[in-house]
Amino acid sequence: MPYILEAHAKVRGRYGLPPQPPKAEDGLACTLCSNECRMGDGDMGFCGLRWNEGGKLIQLTSPKIAVAYTYRDPHPTNCCAAWFCPAGTGAGYPRYAVKPGVESGYYNLAVFFYGCNFNCLFCQNSSHKYTSEGKRITLEDFVATVERDKRITCICYFGGSPEPHLPFALEASRQALEACGSRVMRVCWEWNGCGNPSLVDKAAELSYVSGGNVKFDLKAYTPALSLALSGVPNRRAYENFEMIYRKYYEDRKTLPVLTATTLLVPFYVDAKEVAGIAEFIASLNPEIPYSLLVFHPDYYMRDLPITPRKQVEECYNAARKHLKNIHIGNIHLLAWAP
Repeated sequence: MPYILEAHAKVRGRYGLPPQPPKAEDGLACTLCSNECRMGDGDMGFCGLRWNEGGKLIQLTSPKIAVAYTYRDPHPTNCCAAWFCPAGTGAGYPRYAVKPGVESGYYNLAVFFYGCNFNCLFCQNSSHKYTSEGKRITLEDFVATVERDKRITCICYFGGSPEPHLPFALEASRQALEACGSRVMRVCWEWNGCGNPSLVDKAAELSYVSGGNVKFDLKAYTPALSLALSGVPNRRAYENFEMIYRKYYEDRKTLPVLTATTLLVPFYVDAKEVAGIAEFIASLNPEIPYSLLVFHPDYYMRDLPITPRKQVEECYNAARKHLKNIHIGNIHLLAWAP
């Protein structure tokens, strides 16, 4: 544990971020995610988006503004759910898709949020840590963009991770769906899943009614490995995953509202880890889609190789013992794998 804490503290110190979620007894509380920071005077929250200044909570994001950038991503995108979602397959046509097949000619509005409630040493989008460089987008401008561009058929929130921005994302999604009326507009989330349960529930409901999907990045099964790779516990992700399943999945089984992914970090996320995750998912429903993602070296784990082919095969076979719908993502990287 001392080695793990030191490694994450060194990485976060280079961005001016606290080494661990602050827990001041008399601090200002933030309950947007499972870190549940309590910021004493001068303390910053783990995500870097909130801090206590003289007893006043200063925030870079609110229900009306976010630190993010958006771009149009042509369908079919590299979304982890594209192998079964309406944009990639036409599933749910005509209620949830504009075509009975791939929605070529249409776009996903990708929303990249700055800040994150995790500190993954393998982060594939580490630019999110530069919160001071992020563009401020307003609720009004965001909704107007979605309403104006009739070629946008889904909104995908990612980053970083959407949890620290959920008040904005929820309000933006509600207003966008209202503005678009009967037009196809799916709301999707790609996150670590460790958000406040009540907010996660509201986000999942928006995906459920719009034909969207909630993608959980279940990074590890063993608690110690989650701490080693991501700096914080991830048990809340499993609790929220089960909550969404029980509230929404069975009512829309033909178009899954829930999926999970796991990045196969070489020599860390092995068949034992994947088996634990797959067994958990299967305990709810073995039909839930699950993607295993091939790793490429990035951020502070650039000394590792692409996931070895043997590890990918072992993890796939471990998942297949429990689940029926398994997908290998980033499979093209195996051409360069050891």
